Amino acid sequence: MFRKKSEKEIDKKELNEVISLGKKILSVIYILIFIVSIYVITIIFKEWKIWGFLLTILKVLFPLFIGLGIAWLFDPFVKWMEKKGIRRSLGTFITYLLVIGGISIIVGSIVPLLTEQINEFAKSIPGVIDSLKGWVSTILSSFEDVKGFDVNSLEKDIFKTISDFGINLTKDLPVLTVNIITSMISGLGVILIGMVIGFYLLISFDNVNNSFTSLIPKRFYKTAKGLMTATNYSLRKWVRGAVLDCTAIFIVTSLALWLVGLKAPMLFGLFCAITNIIPYAGPYIGGAPAVIVGFSQGVPIGILTLLSIVLIQFIEGNLLQPVIMSKTTKLHPVVIMLGLLIFGHFFGIIGMVISTPIISVCKVIFEFLNDKYNIVNISENEDED
Repeated sequence: MFRKKSEKEIDKKELNEVISLGKKILSVIYILIFIVSIYVITIIFKEWKIWGFLLTILKVLFPLFIGLGIAWLFDPFVKWMEKKGIRRSLGTFITYLLVIGGISIIVGSIVPLLTEQINEFAKSIPGVIDSLKGWVSTILSSFEDVKGFDVNSLEKDIFKTISDFGINLTKDLPVLTVNIITSMISGLGVILIGMVIGFYLLISFDNVNNSFTSLIPKRFYKTAKGLMTATNYSLRKWVRGAVLDCTAIFIVTSLALWLVGLKAPMLFGLFCAITNIIPYAGPYIGGAPAVIVGFSQGVPIGILTLLSIVLIQFIEGNLLQPVIMSKTTKLHPVVIMLGLLIFGHFFGIIGMVISTPIISVCKVIFEFLNDKYNIVNISENEDED
């Protein structure tokens, strides 16, 4: 089969092609086995009700996770101060002072303004609903001459939907604000415990890392250490980029919406900043409510709001993300969209927010293991010998 006409020499090129094809098929089989294994594990967890038990454990250990997150997040800054000759304990204390002071300033300056804008927006909702009805009525009036098209019936249905939405929004918006604040206050104890844990972990974060790595068998230590370094680097870049990106979007969007005359610009700016974490779909989710409210205030404000959102998202997508985010995920758009659909289905908006970093970490882990064990990668220049 692999011999040339002389029947003495092996056709090395054809043999290499067959070997390469076999490796690719084997790689696909590995991936299918991995997917099936995850599916089976999920079914087992669901049938044995392990998820509920794990969620209970996670709730109990939530302060510990908060502490680990704080220590992990601020460890580079404390290390930087260590290099400047500041003791780690003092550097941790300074870090906490700066963080608590910064949060206090932000909360003290933004929350009252945001609360005031929410209350004003809630009071103006009836007027916004009336404007929206007039806008819909004007559009539908152009279809009155169309035969077989019941404009009045459609108008009544739309008006009822708008009215119900406005009534629910008027009732729910202040209640929702109070519920969020109440939830934050009720969870303040857990957060404080987490911050205390984080303080002590941050003082000796290297020892914490060593404690975890000491549990790893010696023959896997080098691999595990390299894998932890790779995932740690990827996550830090994503968190740092996401925070800077969202902060910039919040400031610029709030300012732009205030200039065009939109009601509650900080509220919509904050919503745009939060949803902007979600790739591709986030800007549309965040910008749609602002545009709707803008058109309800008047066509000029609606057009200016739409243009502002589009321009900001264009600049963010072509300038801020490449510069700030540094293309940290490097994921194919199809992979990101599938992740959004899957995580969004199971975990809602929070799932859509965390889908990209989780997939990115999985990709880093796979690439690291693939580079080390050559699970999937096929060399383009196969050795013909």
